[in-house]
Amino acid sequence: MNTSAFAPLTNDTFLRACRGLATDYTPLWLMRQAGRYLPEYRDTRAKAGSFMGLATNVDYATEVTLQPLERFPLDAAILFSDILTVPDAMGLGLSFQIGEGPKFERNVRDEAAVDALAVPDMDKLRYVFDAVTSIRKALNGRVPLIGFSGSPWTLACYMVEGGGSDDYRAVKTLMYSRPDLMHRILAINADSVATYLNAQIDAGAQAVMVFDSWGGVLADGAFQAFSLAYTQRVLGQLKRTGPDGQDVPRIVFTKGGGLWLQQMQALDCDVLGVDWTVNLGAARAALWKDGNGKGLQGNLDPNVLFAPPETVQVEARKVLDSFGTPHQGEGRGPTHIFNLGHGISQFTPPEHVAALVEAVHSHSRAMRNTGA
Repeated sequence: MNTSAFAPLTNDTFLRACRGLATDYTPLWLMRQAGRYLPEYRDTRAKAGSFMGLATNVDYATEVTLQPLERFPLDAAILFSDILTVPDAMGLGLSFQIGEGPKFERNVRDEAAVDALAVPDMDKLRYVFDAVTSIRKALNGRVPLIGFSGSPWTLACYMVEGGGSDDYRAVKTLMYSRPDLMHRILAINADSVATYLNAQIDAGAQAVMVFDSWGGVLADGAFQAFSLAYTQRVLGQLKRTGPDGQDVPRIVFTKGGGLWLQQMQALDCDVLGVDWTVNLGAARAALWKDGNGKGLQGNLDPNVLFAPPETVQVEARKVLDSFGTPHQGEGRGPTHIFNLGHGISQFTPPEHVAALVEAVHSHSRAMRNTGA
């Protein structure tokens, strides 16, 4: 692919923080920042007719990815897509019902269904890669573009359950009663995710993120065997550089995974995302030792954004103060990327997001200037 068409970055703050390098302020982006809390997103989705109509149309996917950047001075864009595109390409038949969330026509619960699984033909996901290239060009160097996938475990949960779940009964039943089948599903998922993310990198993604949204529902021991090991299998296969020769940072976020943060330090990634249950200062101390470690991403409770804007700003400053002043000066050191501890709620008032962004940028600059 001809990458000379991509403009040079004018704001690389997010990528610098991913690499452990000093920044003038703490960069900020939000999980699900392109989404239902923005009226312009709802308008575009209405034009597209359905969620998948939106996600599979390159022009619409580009438009909604850029919408939050038109409103807020965010420091990264994230590809507008869904974590379930990979199992959809495996032939499980993904659909979204209004108010019900994702559903698969076919689930994977027995030997025959597992036997039928294979790493999908990436041509079936061409719409995703075309969107990555389109978004990267439309950004014109404004901020970096993050590509993403669900983790092997999280994808397996949806594939076995046939959709979302309150109790994870089907997937845990399979895991405990037929661990051999679960490991086969996870191995195929890991290789599929790695292939998928590498194609996003080739198309122009400048960082990639693995969402282990359901890792935290596992028991200790099961998390290591069924989630962590397969996330590492993905990371071990990822390309380290994009077509422009720049390194591509890797981020891993396990919701509910704070308990295992020190074990996750061994993952072959650059940044660990954490939810709001984790103390950032303690995580920083645990993850950065002897001049080496990982950046941290997070971790404001998304429900803070329903409080008045002044409260949002107070809580944002608390998160920054909890991490402390990030690395300054030469070389690598502990860095922080501000984010929520999970995706932004569809009911969030956009003006509260504006207050958040302003507080993060201004307070993080002040912290560096005073060495607070």
